[in-house]
Order: sequence, then structure tokens, then C-alpha cells
Amino acid sequence: MTFKEKVNTLLTEGLLEKPSIFLIDLIITDAFKVIVTLDGDNGVALQDCIDVSKFIDSNLDREEQDYSLEVASVGVGSPLKLIRQYKKNIGRTLIVKTSAEIIEAELVDANDDFVILSWKAREPKKIGKGKETVQKELKLPYADIKEAIVTVTF
Repeated sequence: MTFKEKVNTLLTEGLLEKPSIFLIDLIITDAFKVIVTLDGDNGVALQDCIDVSKFIDSNLDREEQDYSLEVASVGVGSPLKLIRQYKKNIGRTLIVKTSAEIIEAELVDANDDFVILSWKAREPKKIGKGKETVQKELKLPYADIKEAIVTVTF
């Protein structure tokens, strides 16, 4: 079993203990720097990162392979990568980039195939001059999303 396979197996086993935590990214560089990025249905606590790190670290032998290990939660402003992340962010505002446009909208719903976005837009009146505010809704398949980021409001 290669080092990468061993780390991946240990990570999978470590996350079985925490079903609400899930893997976003696992990077192992040529210099054996292991970078694990996690997210959770209810967020990721510091203790979750510590527990996963300890589980991996205690099951690897530095005599066999010298490595460095970094376990962190996904950062604010990081793009959404998994359908599970979209589902946990229903009700929040996203900035979504497609090949045609950039939309800032509320994530109304998310299922395994697409998301539904809702936002208000200013459009020319159908009759007369000026603009009016209209409610827009878009059913967008995941394949059409180039990048989606949760906006943070204070």
C-alpha cells in the first residue's frame, strides 16, 4: 500500500467516527505534506480537526515515511465543491458564476441534480419608461456552475 493510499484509508476510517464531518480535499505533495480540508453539516469545530489529525498521525509511522500533516476546515469564501455543501447552505446568499453570467442570489433549494436560486433584479418596465423590481428564479444544474461562493454578511 502506498503512502497516499494509507493516508486516504486512515482519513476514511477517522471520518466514520464523525458522520456530520466530510472531506472536501486531500492533497499529498511530492514532499509528503498532507493537507486535509474538511467541512461539516453543522460546521467544523477545532476539536474535529484535532481528532482527525490525531487519528491519522497515530496510525502512521514517521520512521517509515517522514511527512507533515495539516488538517483544517474549509475557509470562508472558499468555493463550494460538493452537493452536500450546497444542501447545508440552503437559505444563504451565494455568488454563482456560470459561463454566461455572475448571479448573487439566495439558494432556495438544492437536490442531487440542480440548485434553485432566487433574487430580485431591476428590469425595464413592460409598458412605459423606467425600471421595475422583479423577482427572478433559476433552476441551475450543477454542471452549469463554474464556481459558487457563500457570501458573508455582517
